[in-house]
Amino acid sequence: MKKLLLFMVLVFAGGAVGFSYWQRASAPTSVFRTVAVQRGDLLSSISATGTVVPVEVIDVGAQVAGRIESLGPDPKDESKTIDYGSEVEQGTVLARIDNSLYAADVERAEAEVAQAKSNVQRAEADLGQMQARLLQAEQNWKRAQELGPSRALSTADYEAYEAAYAIAKATVAVGEATIAQTRTSVDQAEAVLRRAQTNLGYCTIRSPVKGVIIDRRVNIGQTVVASLNAPSLFLIAKDLRRMQVWVAVNEADIGSIHPGQATSFTTDAFAGHVFQGQVAKIRLNASMTQNVVTYTVEVDTDNPDAKLLPYLTANVRFEVSRRDNVLMVPNSALRWTPAPERIAPDAQASAPAADQARSSGGRPQGGGPGGRGPGGGSGRPAGGAGRGSLWVADGGRVRPIAVEVGVNDGVMTEVRGDLLKEGLEVIVGEFEQNNGNQTRSPFTPGYFRGSRQGT
Repeated sequence: MKKLLLFMVLVFAGGAVGFSYWQRASAPTSVFRTVAVQRGDLLSSISATGTVVPVEVIDVGAQVAGRIESLGPDPKDESKTIDYGSEVEQGTVLARIDNSLYAADVERAEAEVAQAKSNVQRAEADLGQMQARLLQAEQNWKRAQELGPSRALSTADYEAYEAAYAIAKATVAVGEATIAQTRTSVDQAEAVLRRAQTNLGYCTIRSPVKGVIIDRRVNIGQTVVASLNAPSLFLIAKDLRRMQVWVAVNEADIGSIHPGQATSFTTDAFAGHVFQGQVAKIRLNASMTQNVVTYTVEVDTDNPDAKLLPYLTANVRFEVSRRDNVLMVPNSALRWTPAPERIAPDAQASAPAADQARSSGGRPQGGGPGGRGPGGGSGRPAGGAGRGSLWVADGGRVRPIAVEVGVNDGVMTEVRGDLLKEGLEVIVGEFEQNNGNQTRSPFTPGYFRGSRQGT
């Protein structure tokens, strides 16, 4: 029994020692994730979305109502009609409207002009007769004045000659007024004729400029009605070698935009090709959508090979500031903050970031890629705008390095400091290891490690 009891005590003691050793070996250990300080060029920019449009677009409409009778022939291929992409010259016939009603108006106006001119001729002839009667009445009146009232000329005849002369004189004045009136009628009839001829000319729609048809909004047989607003039939881009991008910029960023500012943009249609542009104008008529205020910024760009098509969506970057050959680190390095117990004892009193770590209870600010929390954030350093802290490993603990923060491009941030040098390893996060296996937080994004389905 003593031997059995001793054996059981030894087995129990060995199991306890083994269990203790296994527990210590299986306890997770924290491992820092580090990156090297890099040297390179950094560009701070503002991103926005816009639409590519031609610089000058002419909206061709109809000034008269009627049915579209035909479309004009394509200048480059007369077997085809005007369509999308047709290159037209100034004066090229685009379409014709049925002109039967307007031609009838012209014929009626021409007839009215002819009638008005004949009325003038008749009034002139009547005036000639009136002038002849006036001459006769004037001569009779002169003879009556020579004779005077006497036995040869009675008083009644004398007064009759006088009245006849006055009436003939007034009749001539009426005839002259009639001629002036009929001539005015001719002017009115000719004005009506010119209007009718103009409306008849409007039935033939011509291109006002040289350009390219980018939109045709009418078909043969369609009836257009011109009332208060002229109906739009064709949209002509005057010059596709010069384009603009209309960009909607948030009010928070508009203060960093100014005319002449360099920009670059890409389009989904031409992936990988970067187009260059320059800010031309900032429109002051802001728009509000769901309490979000945006301003339209016009960006000019050259399109010599006509590669850019109208109304493409452009992803625009406004260059705010550029730094060449500077030290930079990922934004997550500036967001990461260690637990207070991980800070080296001789660094706790001198590091302003250590006080922040104590006040935050050891919770990392932001977390970034490889950090202890979910990624995201704007990349603003935890130490505030202009200053921040980087952390370097010191044995099993960490030590802060105070830095000045510069330009941020959303991924990398410019840093300056006396202790900084290219290649210095700074901490961007930490993870736990258990017997060589990394234990991740369920909130940390996983990484694709193989091609097997279901992994």
